[in-house]
Amino acid sequence: MEREGMLVRSIYYGRIGREATERLLERFGHDGSFLLRDSETLQGAYCLCVRKAPFVHTYRLVHSTDGWCLQLSGVTLQGFRTLETLIESYKRVAASDVRIPPLTIPLDNTQLQYIGPGQEFVYMETCGDDSSSVC
Repeated sequence: MEREGMLVRSIYYGRIGREATERLLERFGHDGSFLLRDSETLQGAYCLCVRKAPFVHTYRLVHSTDGWCLQLSGVTLQGFRTLETLIESYKRVAASDVRIPPLTIPLDNTQLQYIGPGQEFVYMETCGDDSSSVC
């Protein structure tokens, strides 16, 4: 993950589960909000989770000989060298071309603070250019 660009690092939430992901996107996201997390069922794979009310849609990203690929209904699509290029490509592509909701609003993990076990996330909005100030 450290070789990925700022976009991927800012939307990567690690080993959070499906239910926590859905709560995050439902509470803090809008249609088109998306994040990246580890797959719970396939080691080394990631899940791209996208909110399109009333659902959160989850797509598996796997690494193959062609690079990082999005799987839809068991079919592996075009490969990309990095996760960053895959996500940027799907942000630009018309949703109907790949049958996924548009990726419009990254859910930035630097804006969320995890309180502790059994507790929720808190969304921290920053003001202006100074990322240390909180609104």
